[in-house]
Amino acid sequence: MDQEVELRHFHRNMVERLAHLADNPKIAAHVRDNFPSPYSVADAHFWIDLCSKVNANAFQRAIYYGDEFVGGIGVLRQEDIHRNSAEIGYWLGEPYWGKNIATTALIRMTDWIFENTSINRLFAGVFETNRASMRVLEKAGYELEAVHRKAIIKNGAVLDEHLFVRLV
Repeated sequence: MDQEVELRHFHRNMVERLAHLADNPKIAAHVRDNFPSPYSVADAHFWIDLCSKVNANAFQRAIYYGDEFVGGIGVLRQEDIHRNSAEIGYWLGEPYWGKNIATTALIRMTDWIFENTSINRLFAGVFETNRASMRVLEKAGYELEAVHRKAIIKNGAVLDEHLFVRLV
């Protein structure tokens, strides 16, 4: 299974598939509001254009399972005194949930970041309702560092955010 998961750069040829997979309210329910819902072809074009720009503080990759694009993973380096910390986030199309793809992609991205950058701390904030993502992080070696009580407002609900961390 591990050999089948690859991280690649986003390309224009994935626009339709990106829009198709990302246009899912079950995905949007567990990510920040800046993730469009519904997710249109125009949104996919915007995202791929953004990923094609050089940014030393952002590392965005498409997740492939075999030859199929199945989701995305990204790292955003923090600034100033937090410059060696970065936030990591990911999503998968629903047909690929529960297949260990997210865990494998997370491990690969984490290893790449620690081996190729000065980042020494990766963190991910997870909504209290997303137990599956918490399990992905745990299987990838991340540990629960804190629970930010009532820190998130999503679709009118006030939620806790579970902060998971992995150190180099």
